[in-house]
Amino acid sequence: MASKCIKLFVDAHSFDAGFQGTQTFIRELYTQLLKYPELDIYWGVEDGDKVKQLFPSVKPENILLYKKRRPAILRLVFDIPELIKKHKFDYAHFQYIAPMQQPNCKYIVTTHDVLFNDFPDSFSFAYRVSRNLLFGRSIKNAAIKTTVSNYSKERIAHHYGIPKEEIKVIPNGVSKLEISKEFARKNIKAKFGIENFILYVSRIEPRKNHVLLLSKYLKLELFKQNIPLVFIGQQSIRVKDLQDIIQKLTPYQKALFHWFPNVKQDDLNNFYAASRLFVYPSKAEGFGIPPLEAAVCEVPVLCSSATAMAEFEFFEPHTFNPDNEKEFESKLASIIANPPSQKGLKNTAEQILAKYQWQQSAYLFHNLLTIGLRDKPSKIQSISNNINTSQATPGLHFKY
Repeated sequence: MASKCIKLFVDAHSFDAGFQGTQTFIRELYTQLLKYPELDIYWGVEDGDKVKQLFPSVKPENILLYKKRRPAILRLVFDIPELIKKHKFDYAHFQYIAPMQQPNCKYIVTTHDVLFNDFPDSFSFAYRVSRNLLFGRSIKNAAIKTTVSNYSKERIAHHYGIPKEEIKVIPNGVSKLEISKEFARKNIKAKFGIENFILYVSRIEPRKNHVLLLSKYLKLELFKQNIPLVFIGQQSIRVKDLQDIIQKLTPYQKALFHWFPNVKQDDLNNFYAASRLFVYPSKAEGFGIPPLEAAVCEVPVLCSSATAMAEFEFFEPHTFNPDNEKEFESKLASIIANPPSQKGLKNTAEQILAKYQWQQSAYLFHNLLTIGLRDKPSKIQSISNNINTSQATPGLHFKY
């Protein structure tokens, strides 16, 4: 255990926005890190109530409020540098973008992906240029460089010329939901009037490939089998082809198609557990949490095998190339007609829970803080490698 208290600042501005993957990463990682008594963790947000709700044990004085400046990125120019100077933090943790370096504070930058470089057609020119400047500068200058998957590690190293050994993988974990399918189905039916549905949870943008799922749902006429289709996620980039399909839906089809930009966490959990099938047709992900969250509920999953999702071998044979429409259509029809057995679903859930544990990710992150990148790199690399192959029992607690 560290001999001194470590003051750690977390830029948690994502809690002030709609649902996104970085929220899950920060929430679950720090739920585990709060168990380490030597870490004195502070939170930077606009809305302190969200932090209090998520982390009831956090002291009020450890919640540091940003001024509601617009554009919000001005927090990087004014609020955060002022807070670092005032509180003299040892570390400051940022997702993607960090402010100018402040003396005596080491920056930790987690870059979840750089997909805009590998899939430029899915992002505007202005987005690609601005993100490359900000993301590249931030992770290059960070004392501790992290990402969430081996795929993202390879691509970050490639695009920014960073040695791979400097980038540490802190993978996302998955938590098993303590909820019965029967309860979830009754809850969703009573609250939303939906049952026996196909689910896709993701932001709306071109690379997420909602068009493929909706178009094949219609072509296979799954609505005639009284199988609704549910999208959950905000539109972050307008997808004209998707809007065109939605506008052409017949009244009968519209009655079975549901799009919720946002739902409460409890409702999302129930949607996962109550779904007949979860489909994830995304063309590009830095990790891909939603199909894992569905699978640990022992729900059938049909998952893309592109980019970081190539590591999800446990979903085979229910995987597909998202650029191959015929393969997807065939596999969608097949899994609807012949879903995996309950034994198979249980086995998949157990594999995921063993491989992706927030406890393990927090353990690695803690070691990066206390050991340091340069002190014992061989031990850090060993821990990082073990995370990707561990078959530890879900809920395992480590000795520090």
